[in-house]
Amino acid sequence: MTRVLDPARSVGGPGLAKMDTVLVDAPAGVPAPPAVADVAWLVADADTGEVLAARNPHAPLLPASTLKALTAIHLLPRLDRAAVLTATAAEADADGTRVGMVTGQTYTAAQLFEALVMSSANDAAYGLSALNGGIPATVTELNALADELGAHDTVVVDPSGLDAPGQQSSAYDLALIGRAAIANPDYVRLATTKTSTFPGRWVRGGLTRPTYAIGNHNRLLWNYPGTLGVKNGFTKAARRTFIGAARRDGRTYLVTEMYGTGSRWRPAASLLDWAFAHGDKVTPIGRLVERGEVPVPPAPPTGRDAGSDGTGDDDAGSDARLGDTAAAPTSSSDPRTPSPLPWVGGAVPVAVLLLHSLRRRRTRRQD
Repeated sequence: MTRVLDPARSVGGPGLAKMDTVLVDAPAGVPAPPAVADVAWLVADADTGEVLAARNPHAPLLPASTLKALTAIHLLPRLDRAAVLTATAAEADADGTRVGMVTGQTYTAAQLFEALVMSSANDAAYGLSALNGGIPATVTELNALADELGAHDTVVVDPSGLDAPGQQSSAYDLALIGRAAIANPDYVRLATTKTSTFPGRWVRGGLTRPTYAIGNHNRLLWNYPGTLGVKNGFTKAARRTFIGAARRDGRTYLVTEMYGTGSRWRPAASLLDWAFAHGDKVTPIGRLVERGEVPVPPAPPTGRDAGSDGTGDDDAGSDARLGDTAAAPTSSSDPRTPSPLPWVGGAVPVAVLLLHSLRRRRTRRQD
């Protein structure tokens, strides 16, 4: 049975409230979007904001390193590219993927931005946060930016995107973040740079290398003509997450994926192929809200409706239990909490995933 969120809470339109089904309004003769092995995904026209197709667009899931796109678009206009950071152990010993910062060595913000976007470097995320006044301050600002974008499924706890209790986003919110990213020429320049260099580090024998090569982790960029970025991600708990965009023949489409189990770039490419071939023929099922349009999240349902899935079945008991778990405080610097999940009964794998992810410790591997 298809589950339905409260349409009043569905940012982007009531057509995005249905769960556990592919959402598309295509005329006869237009094929359905390709089947992809993602729990949640979305395809949108980046120019108009029209959402063309989606599955579980508002399901709250772990974003992994796609969250770095939000970190980058927030910090790019705030930090002087020539600003210099002297690395500490807090950056050099970061969990997960690192570019290779060394304690005591200096780095410019420009170098850290390249490492953040291209190499998905967690040490660079923490270094840029340090230049911005620290991780707690940056997290607070990122949550405020998410609200400004209308990304109310998003809760930021770690600016690198590493799994953290309470951290979440959605395929819809990643599309809002991706749209903001490709509207920023500085971000697009970073996200479309395939190779660069980074300051060297100490190696055996006390010798140094002045620089070493770094490459862009976004495989779509290397394989799909017209790609504009945006950001890839992976942890064992989040699985593959992705924001991608491509421009061809005057049209620009966005695709987002969460909890993907397929190949790293082919699912996004297949969805983009479908959009370029049929996007102008389908009727939009919703839209990406404009920045500043919905700064306050829709009010949660009250009374008996708080436990309803929108189909008339009352699942208040199980939903309330999951809501209590998901609403645990996220961090001392951020009072926001994840939203309840009124669609549990029809999306057991997603609900179980979220419960598991909120209880586990940080996962060390991340793209």
